[in-house]
Amino acid sequence: MKRLKRAAALAALATISSGARAQTPGDVGDLVGARAAGAETAMQSRGYAWVKTQDGDDRKYSYWWNARTRQCVTVATMDGRYASITSSPAPDCGKASDRDARRDNGRDMDRDMGRHPDMGYRPPAPGREAPSYAGAQGPVTVGGYAVDLGLVCFGDGQRPGLATTYGWSWNERRNRYDYGNRTEMTAQQFDASVMIQLWDGGGRISLPKKLIPPINSRGVNGWWDLYDVAAGPDMIRAKYRLNGLNKPTITINRRSGQITIQGTDPYLFRGTCDLIDGDDHRRF
Repeated sequence: MKRLKRAAALAALATISSGARAQTPGDVGDLVGARAAGAETAMQSRGYAWVKTQDGDDRKYSYWWNARTRQCVTVATMDGRYASITSSPAPDCGKASDRDARRDNGRDMDRDMGRHPDMGYRPPAPGREAPSYAGAQGPVTVGGYAVDLGLVCFGDGQRPGLATTYGWSWNERRNRYDYGNRTEMTAQQFDASVMIQLWDGGGRISLPKKLIPPINSRGVNGWWDLYDVAAGPDMIRAKYRLNGLNKPTITINRRSGQITIQGTDPYLFRGTCDLIDGDDHRRF
């Protein structure tokens, strides 16, 4: 009995120790809990490439590699959502470890130095730290306006819908229970992504079909104009007009990247935004 208790204690300690070592990289920490469909696109936009997927007992484990940061991560997916994202050794992604890479680079450098003499110090080329390369294409203009900020936001949304339910209901006229169906208003859940462009005093938003009700103001090629745009150092707020009754409000936290779109109940969208273009290379 004592041996069994000791073995259980050691196993628990090993589990706690391994959990402490497994850390979530900061550049993808906000994706934990997100739906896998949108999170995979977000991983790619942040420089990660899918390597492989393995099936577990109750979840799937996928491995992603970031060539720029030489970071391998393991994503555990359960019930269609990212349950955890942890750092993994480079060999888990089929890549050489940092020590092996430095050793191989040193060998290559020695060989190159034997063929080419050192002509002096050459400063490294400047790098872009933004999570997207779209800014390198030059300034973007829309209808004569220079776009100051472009965002792609992934998340969960809900919209009004109709649902038919079946069951028993009391018929007072007949003084009995009757079996039948009825149609009710419901809130439908879905995964979606939106695109936003902002310029001085205005902007526009591109909505997926799931966020467009049957009765709408018909945006231009899927884009709706923004009004009452207020872009502060920490928060961005704006509105757009879906129809005469529904004028959703957009709220974006520039520090966390979180976005909320709230319209007439139950019209709602929540998600996380990635930077597309911007000159100051901040989160946005």
